[in-house]
Amino acid sequence: MPIFEYICENCGNEFEELVFERDERPACPKCQSVQTSKLMSAVRSKVGSGATGGDYEAAAPSAPSASSSPCSGCSGGNCSSCK
Repeated sequence: MPIFEYICENCGNEFEELVFERDERPACPKCQSVQTSKLMSAVRSKVGSGATGGDYEAAAPSAPSASSSPCSGCSGGNCSSCK
């Protein structure tokens, strides 16, 4: 069952709603207006294939450069190996 993000055109409230029908416009929980629009949401994608199904990953920020890293021993932005 899809959960969509909406914005109320009347009061500007952003909210999430479980929607059963494709063209349904849920009422705003704040002002009860049905003048709502779907927002574009960030999504997670599945990486890999096979029996394990791969891993899920979200869009990640780029790794910090060595000059901006608080740890001089880091390479690739993961400081867990330097601690």
